[in-house]
Amino acid sequence: MAAQINPSILSADFARLADEARAVRGADWLHVDVMDNHFVPNLTLGVPVVESLARATDIPLDCHLMIEAPDRWAPQYVEAGAGSVTFHVEAAAAPVRLAREIRAKGARASMALKPATPIEPYEDLLPELDMLLIMTVEPGFGGQAFLDIMLPKIRRTRELISKHGLELWLQVDGGVSDSTIEQCADAGADVFVAGSAVYGASDPAEAVRALRTRAEAATAKASWACDH
Repeated sequence: MAAQINPSILSADFARLADEARAVRGADWLHVDVMDNHFVPNLTLGVPVVESLARATDIPLDCHLMIEAPDRWAPQYVEAGAGSVTFHVEAAAAPVRLAREIRAKGARASMALKPATPIEPYEDLLPELDMLLIMTVEPGFGGQAFLDIMLPKIRRTRELISKHGLELWLQVDGGVSDSTIEQCADAGADVFVAGSAVYGASDPAEAVRALRTRAEAATAKASWACDH
């Protein structure tokens, strides 16, 4: 299974977003963190910036909504040009209905779990999703240290995906770097959000390639991938 690398523009220069999008050529998706200063204690960007980014890059947009009332707002991000929209299950009033609406509008539907949120209560929702995001830091700020206590949760999630025979992407976000990406891949992740590890590098495009190489090497040896 091919690893996907999604650079996070949260670590980019917000005054040069179009240039920063071009700097990560070869990336699979551009990860866009939307924060509302309510669900998380930070405020970033919204629909108008996503619309502008969608016009400025050929890399598809992976919008991660760290916001209250995603049932109301998520569909607008599909309309703005996002190819994948992630809502937090902790904030969604009707996650199945929301996932179906996102899909009906033409985007991939993804659900995110904060570190303290277990995966097991949501097992029955997995067939409604195209991707599941396991947060490996507390959402709200970039540059945080990777929480290795999330690795067992990633493994359990991969086991549930395999149990149901789903083609569900498993994304990790938070502290992903050249020193942690192999652990995530070995545990079962196949989509990796990387912020400072990419945009803090002298050559962001090369950082994307290097992260992909590490993730693919770890995946090739992982028991979950061999069994797939």
